[in-house]
Amino acid sequence: MDLICDFMGNSSDFVIREITIGSYHAALFYLDGMTDMQKVQDNVIRPLHETSSDDISLAFLKDSVLDVGEASFTDNFQDALDQILSGGLLLLIDGMNDGLVISLPGWEERSITESKTQPVIRGPQESFTENLRTNTTMVRRRVKDTRVRLTSVKVGEKTKTDISVMYMDGVADEELVLNVVSRLKNMNVDRVLEGQYLEECLVEKKQFTIFPIFYNSDRPDSIAAGVMEGKIAIFVDGTPFVILAPAVFVDFIQSAEDYYQSYIYSSIIRILRYISMVICMLAPAIYVALTTFHQDMIPTVLLLSLSAQREGVPFPAFVEAMIMEIIFEILREAGLRMPRTVGQAVSIVGSIVIGQAAVEANIVSPVMVIVVAITAISSFVIPSYTMAIPIRILRFVFIGMAAMFGVYGLTVGILILLVHLNGLHSFGVPYMSPIANYQSSKQRDAILRFPFRNKTNHHNKQKE
Repeated sequence: MDLICDFMGNSSDFVIREITIGSYHAALFYLDGMTDMQKVQDNVIRPLHETSSDDISLAFLKDSVLDVGEASFTDNFQDALDQILSGGLLLLIDGMNDGLVISLPGWEERSITESKTQPVIRGPQESFTENLRTNTTMVRRRVKDTRVRLTSVKVGEKTKTDISVMYMDGVADEELVLNVVSRLKNMNVDRVLEGQYLEECLVEKKQFTIFPIFYNSDRPDSIAAGVMEGKIAIFVDGTPFVILAPAVFVDFIQSAEDYYQSYIYSSIIRILRYISMVICMLAPAIYVALTTFHQDMIPTVLLLSLSAQREGVPFPAFVEAMIMEIIFEILREAGLRMPRTVGQAVSIVGSIVIGQAAVEANIVSPVMVIVVAITAISSFVIPSYTMAIPIRILRFVFIGMAAMFGVYGLTVGILILLVHLNGLHSFGVPYMSPIANYQSSKQRDAILRFPFRNKTNHHNKQKE
């Protein structure tokens, strides 16, 4: 008892409850707020007080006295401390070497709500929570298959965060599963508060990129679909976002809603997303390149209109573009960080007021405001926020290359980008698969979405 008190210190939430069980002196150790106090009183303390037998053992208490679901014996001091810190209750009795650890978590949890990062019009309207077991259950409820496996590890020297790896036995690559579990067990970090901690540690050191190598989602249906396709889901206790690996480029352009509406409409929307991604990344750069180096490529009427608009603007097109893009990024981040009741209104009104004032002050031309507005709107079409971030970063890189070398610089930049993307991989799977290393068997759900009946028939032919 004294040893446990020395390690826990004088924390005000650390409770030591001494009780008498028959002729034995015992003590209960737990953290106030981490355990369910009502269950502690009704299912543990009251039954122990009512026990009058003098022949008591921990096995007898566990099987015949205590009304609890999960309880285990431990003779390891560090394991007992970890259980207390995880919301467990430790029972120690004088004269007995082992202790009884009872799981009675009772902290407050956020209820299941609809997804705010990946909303859909048609389809399931629920998202993960911060509770690990709730999240795994939500996937289990969708994949009622006996081949679903769940492996749990603890990561983080200080946080000892519970991590669960879910996969489908016989569908997921066995070597990949062993590789992921091995990396998690050997991960030398002091804290894991969110999935990003794991992502940065799981990425190979020689692979440097701004593009996301792992797909993450707070939608149970998306994770369930990935598990059934043979991917591995990594659940982190304390965060509503689940990691899916391996991930390829097309995963970030697809949306769960693609499968809840007509395949024709879904295919058109997917093409629209790719077009929006190109606009978001290259539209300002193309404008800068044409107006700076290649005026002869612009139709005469349009060129005269642009020249009239730029008359009186003291800055070159490159400076114009950088000013407007930086201002928009500031407004975007301000809108995200402000209270939800005013954030959206401030960002919209701020964009309109600043854009109009900049044009009237001859700081930027009206066409530049249009280009930046179209670029900004296009960035919101990309379903994955983690993929939209590198596209926004590359926009500034391409603007700089266009300002220095024109269309030639853009061409070289695009080629470098394609080479970089083709050199990436996620746990051995090429990042541009199945497009770059062309696989005809996987083209039915790469860029376009084929009908479900075609995918099923094709899958059955492969089995035969």
